[in-house]
Amino acid sequence: MKRLLAIGFLLVFIMGACTRPDDNLVETRHGTSLPSVISPELSVIDSLMWQQPDSALMRLLPYFDTCRDVSRNVSTSAEYNRHYAHLLLAELLYKNDYALTNRAELLRAVDYFDSLVDTHGADTHGMSLRRYNRRDASHTSATMPQSIAFLDARAHYINGVGYYENDSVVKACKEYLKALEVMEGHFGERELVGQKVQFMAFTYTRLTDIFSDLYLHEQAIYFAQSSLTYYNRSNNPSWFTARMLNEIGSQYNMMDQSDSAVFYYQRAIEVLRDTAYLMYRDVATHLICLEYEEGSCPADSTISRMVHLLSKSESDLERSARCLVIGGLYYHERQYDSAWSYLNMVYHETPSIAIKKQAAEWLVEICKVQGRNDDILEYANFLVPFANQEENQSATKSELTELYKTFGQARQERQHQEEIRRRRYRSITVVSVWSFLTLVIMALFYYYNKNRKQHLESQMEAERHAHKMQQAALSGRLKRSNAALKEKEEKLYNETTKQNHYQQAESYCEEPICRRILSTCNDENNPIKSIVPVSSYADIALTDAQRAELKKVALAHYAPLFEMLRQQYPKLKEKDYLYCYLCLLGLDNAQISVLTQLSYRTVWEREKRLQHIFHKEERISVILNEIITN
Repeated sequence: MKRLLAIGFLLVFIMGACTRPDDNLVETRHGTSLPSVISPELSVIDSLMWQQPDSALMRLLPYFDTCRDVSRNVSTSAEYNRHYAHLLLAELLYKNDYALTNRAELLRAVDYFDSLVDTHGADTHGMSLRRYNRRDASHTSATMPQSIAFLDARAHYINGVGYYENDSVVKACKEYLKALEVMEGHFGERELVGQKVQFMAFTYTRLTDIFSDLYLHEQAIYFAQSSLTYYNRSNNPSWFTARMLNEIGSQYNMMDQSDSAVFYYQRAIEVLRDTAYLMYRDVATHLICLEYEEGSCPADSTISRMVHLLSKSESDLERSARCLVIGGLYYHERQYDSAWSYLNMVYHETPSIAIKKQAAEWLVEICKVQGRNDDILEYANFLVPFANQEENQSATKSELTELYKTFGQARQERQHQEEIRRRRYRSITVVSVWSFLTLVIMALFYYYNKNRKQHLESQMEAERHAHKMQQAALSGRLKRSNAALKEKEEKLYNETTKQNHYQQAESYCEEPICRRILSTCNDENNPIKSIVPVSSYADIALTDAQRAELKKVALAHYAPLFEMLRQQYPKLKEKDYLYCYLCLLGLDNAQISVLTQLSYRTVWEREKRLQHIFHKEERISVILNEIITN
C-alpha cells in the first residue's frame, strides 16, 4: 500500500511539473543571453506612450544623450536598452505625426528582437520569456517593461508603418502579419489584455486598410472583424469600433450585399449614439446613398439630406467628401449643370487625391455629354497617371492574396498544434487526476476495511469472552445443582433398594427411577439447553446401574410391547431399546442426549433409524403408544 501512495504522490508531482514553469531554467541558449539590467526610465516612457504620446516623446529625447555617453558599453543590457529606445522613438514619432528619422536604427532593433525571440522564445507560447520575467524581477534594478515577444511584434508593426508610408504595401503587409504571428505564437487569448489588446486591434486595422484600398473585399472583412473583436475588449473610444463596423458595411456594399451592409451601418450608428462624431456623419452618408441606390428614397430627398450633412462639415476634407457625394447624385440623376458646380469645386479644392480622381472621372463624362472639349483636357490629363494603376496593382493584389492565404494556413497549423497540445495536456491531467483519485480511494478503502476488520475482531473477541464466562458460570451452577440432586436421588435410591422385595408402581412414570429422571429433566431452575455442550450435564447422566433399573421397570410395565418388538423387529439393538425406554417417559432428544451423554446429532440419527425400521415418520413415543393401544 505504501508503494501505491508513493506512486500517487509521484503522479501529482509530474502533473504539477507539466503545468508550473521552472523559475530556475537557464535562459542562455545558442550563445545569446538576455539583459540583466533594464532601464526604468524606458519602462516609464513605454507606459506613458499609450496614454500621452506627446509627453512620452519629450521625455524620451533626453534619454538619447545618456545613451551616447554610454555607447561604448557593449554589455547585453546596454545593447538591449539602445534598441528598446529606438523602438520607442519610432513609435512616438508615428503617434505624434512626425517623419520616421531613425529608420536604420529601427531595422537593427527588429533584427535584434527577432534574434531574442528566436533564441529564447522557442518554447510553447513563449514560456521561456515569461519565466525570465519572473525570475529576473528578484535581482535586477528594473524588471522587463514588456515581454520580449511583445517588443518584437511592436518592432515589426512600426517597421510596417514605415514601409506603408514609402508605398511598399506588400512589405508593410508582411511586417503586420509577422507582428500577428509573433503575438499569436507567444500569447494565449487570456494573456492578450491591456496594451496587447490595443496592439492587436491596431494591427488588424492596418491590414484592413491595405486590403480595402485594393478592393480585396473578403480579406478586408476578415481583418476588420478580427480588429472589431479586440476593440470590443479594449477601452478605446467608441468611434474605433464604429469605424470597423462602417468598413465592414462598405465592403459588403461594394459586394452588392445590401442587407449585410445595412446591418453593419446600423450597428455603427448604435455604437456612436452622439451625432457630433465625424464617423456618425460618414455612416449616415453611406446609409443615405444605400437607400437611394435601392430606390427607397427619392433623389430630391436624398440630396436634401446630404446638403444637411454638408452644413455640419468640420474640415475641408470632409466638405469635399460631402460635395463629391452630392455631385455624384446629380450626375446619376443627369442634372449635369448642378453636378458640374459641385464636382468642379471638389476637383480644385480637395486635398485628397482619391476624391479628386473620382471627381475628375465624372467631370470627363459630363464634358463628353455637354461637348465641353476645352475643359475635358484638364481632367483627362490628370487621369492619365491612373490609367495603368489597375494593371500595376494586379501584381500587388496577387502577392497580398498569397500572403493572406499563407497567413491563414499558418494560423490553422498553429491552432491545430495548440489543440493537440491542449488535448495532450487534458489527457495527462485527466489520467493523473484519475490515477491519484483511484489511489486515494484505494488507500481510504484499505484503511476503512482494516479498521472495520479490527473493530469486528475486537467485538467478536469480546462476545466470545462474554459467552465463555457465561458458559462457565452456567456450567458451574449446573454441576452444583446436579451434584446436589444426584446426591439426593442416590440417597433415595439406596433407601429404596434396601427393601428385600420389589413393589411395582401403578404406572411406569411412578417408578422411583422414572420419577428421578423426570424430576431431573424437568427442573425449572436448571432447564436443559441444547446450546450447552452435553459434557456440562455429566453429573446427571444415567449410570449403568440406573440404566439396568430403567430396563427392569420398563420390561415390567411393557413386557408384551418389547416382546413383540423383539419378534417383529430383530434389527433393534440394546441402544435402541434404551432410547425407547426414555421416549416412553415423554423425553425429547435434547434430554435423551444429556442422559445418555451422546451428541444431539447422534440421538437425532437414532430417531431417524427407528422411524425407518418402523416405517413411520411420527415421533418414537407416538409410535410406541400406538402399538400399545392396538
